[in-house]
Amino acid sequence: MLTQDHDLFSIKSIAHENGIILAVLNIDPSSEILKGHFPGHPVIPGASMLQTLKEVLEASLKTPVMLKKSDSLKFMRMIDPENTETVLLDIVYKWEENDIVTTAKLSTDKLICFKFQGTFTRV
Repeated sequence: MLTQDHDLFSIKSIAHENGIILAVLNIDPSSEILKGHFPGHPVIPGASMLQTLKEVLEASLKTPVMLKKSDSLKFMRMIDPENTETVLLDIVYKWEENDIVTTAKLSTDKLICFKFQGTFTRV
C-alpha cells in the first residue's frame, strides 16, 4: 500500500483535478502481504485494493478519511503481481458536506479488476 507499514503499492504518478483523481500505481511483487495470499500463486488481496483507494483519496485530498458506506464493491478480476507491474486507479468524487461520495475503479491493461461506489467521511 502507500504507507510505510505496507509496501504492496507505490505511487508512480498522480493527477488530481475537478473531482477526478488518476493514479498510476506500481506493484511490489516481493511485498510481505503477498507471501500469505496465496503461497505459490500470489494475487492482490481485495482488502488491499480498498485500502489503497482510501489512501490515494487521503493523499489527494490531504485529509484523513474513513469508509462510511459501500453501496457497491465488486472484485471482477484477480491481479497477478508476478505478471502485472502497474495498475491504474481512477477515482471520481464529490463533496456532500463532510462526506465524499466516490466512484472508483482499479484496472490493468484496460481490464477492470475492482469497482467501488460508496461514501467516505472526513475524520
